[in-house]
Amino acid sequence: MNGESIPAAVQNALARARLLVLDVDGTLTDGRVTYVGDEELQSFCVRDGQGLVWLARAGVELAWITGRGCRATERRAAELGVDELHMRAGPKAEVLAGVQARLDVAPDETIAMGDDVPDLALATRAAVFVAPADACAEVRERAHLVTSARAGNGAVRELVETILRAKAVWDDVVTRHTRSAE
Repeated sequence: MNGESIPAAVQNALARARLLVLDVDGTLTDGRVTYVGDEELQSFCVRDGQGLVWLARAGVELAWITGRGCRATERRAAELGVDELHMRAGPKAEVLAGVQARLDVAPDETIAMGDDVPDLALATRAAVFVAPADACAEVRERAHLVTSARAGNGAVRELVETILRAKAVWDDVVTRHTRSAE
């Protein structure tokens, strides 16, 4: 991430990860809100989605915790198999604590990513907190890692690849797809 070497403690935490929790608006999307009549539109990066599928196949649980929410969020979560979708969530640390209890995942097995001040609450219950490149300054300053990609433009995929590399399974993902192309 950002071409820098990842500290050993962070690398070890990424390797232990059993849960990835993500904010939605400004993390999985570029943060814009667009309305067409009564419908809210959202754009999601297909590479982020593919990465989340690979991460789930590697045994990492997925949770999305957002202060907003719309049918587009519900649909994308369903397409990607995200069972822990919490929209219009209250205090994010409390919601995450509930998710961790249900899934029997400890904070030191949790990675979180967010872009704005309310997402800092996720950092209190995660071993590693990650920010997209365009997160607000307060979030970037407090993050263990900052992606080189912007929110909604591959930031989540960058994190996913970093986790899969730490778990030593990224090469397996690439090999599996190389073989299927032959």
